[in-house]
Amino acid sequence: MNRYCVLVVDDELEIRDAIEIYLKNEGITVIKAKDGLEALEKLHQHQVHLIVLDVMMPRLDGIATTFKIREEKNIPILMLSAKTEDTDKILGLQVGADDYVTKPFNPLELIARVKSLLRRYVTLGTYEGSEKVIELHGLTLNESAKEFLVQGEPVKLTPIEYKIVELLMRNPGRVFSIHEIYERVWQEPGYNAENTVAVHIRKIREKIEIDPKNPTYLKVVWGIGYKMEK
Repeated sequence: MNRYCVLVVDDELEIRDAIEIYLKNEGITVIKAKDGLEALEKLHQHQVHLIVLDVMMPRLDGIATTFKIREEKNIPILMLSAKTEDTDKILGLQVGADDYVTKPFNPLELIARVKSLLRRYVTLGTYEGSEKVIELHGLTLNESAKEFLVQGEPVKLTPIEYKIVELLMRNPGRVFSIHEIYERVWQEPGYNAENTVAVHIRKIREKIEIDPKNPTYLKVVWGIGYKMEK
């Protein structure tokens, strides 16, 4: 994985250096920043494939930094948080983070999640042999251009949102359970997937539906899961 570059953002030097060691041992190039403002500067100076981002930082925290990044870029973001409350994790996901790891973290888990995100969003041919353009009831997904349109208008999706939409659009009418969506998109067991998937589904609806509370495209099948209307 030595062609990949990860930006590590944390106000604690020891944590930045430790993560750098873990990632470099996997052949990944590492750039470091001590807060959100420095991270934004580094993003304009380097080609970055993934961001490991702490939540609690001075000057510009991880939530505000994620919000700023999502205004321009769809780079995968793995959020670090010392808090264990679900509300803090959900807030990170709501503003555009793709995944999170709670401090203190297991180095093996961190590496696994970084590799998983890089594999999904950087490696070519995720859906080998699949159609490059999917059209469904005014929704258009262009796999080659990584572009998503609603009634001809481009809509910016985060990488995770894109993969959920792609999964459902490739299987119109099929109902996916929350755990199946998590396992297919995150590519790991969905033991505690409910909040994570629900937050992303809600954000997708806010972007593609005229009335998110009465969706036209992305439907819930109560007690079972979600589907894209056939």
